[in-house]
Amino acid sequence: MDKLNIAIIEGTTRPKRQSIKVANFLKEILSSYDDVETFVVDPTQFNLPFDGNDPENKDPKYTEITAKADAFIIVSPEYNHGYPGSLKRLLDSELKNYIHKPVNLVGVSDGPWGGVRVIEALTPVVRDLGMIATYADLQFPKVPELFEENGKIIDEKFIERAHKSFKELIWMAKVMKWGRENMK
Repeated sequence: MDKLNIAIIEGTTRPKRQSIKVANFLKEILSSYDDVETFVVDPTQFNLPFDGNDPENKDPKYTEITAKADAFIIVSPEYNHGYPGSLKRLLDSELKNYIHKPVNLVGVSDGPWGGVRVIEALTPVVRDLGMIATYADLQFPKVPELFEENGKIIDEKFIERAHKSFKELIWMAKVMKWGRENMK
């Protein structure tokens, strides 16, 4: 089987976002897998001017990424029990490219809960898009305290947690890729 292409979607465009550190941390770990190609999808790099799934409202770069991806990791901060509008805009733009693809949900928060509520809020959304949410969610509580200024993780227990989460995502990505290619 070819290498899996796993896109890590950063969920916000806020200038002082801490979740970008989590996305880059996960990319660093996932890049160590020989059977995976990965990169961070930063919503600040796309032009998505309007709501909806209309072809005029899409960024061709993002369309290409979602078509090529075998799986996704969504890293989202929790804003008032929900997810950022920039993430919803990305997700709404490519409905057909998400179908039958697995997704790991990663919650990020300044507080002690680690984005648990954003994961709860995103689960029905990704299901409606045709994605398969794995059971291997990750939570990053008190995120400003977890990383050094340069983005290096302080608590190395998160490395092991990420590997466990990736094991499930990679298994699911292989199964679903085989299914998409062979079950027409």
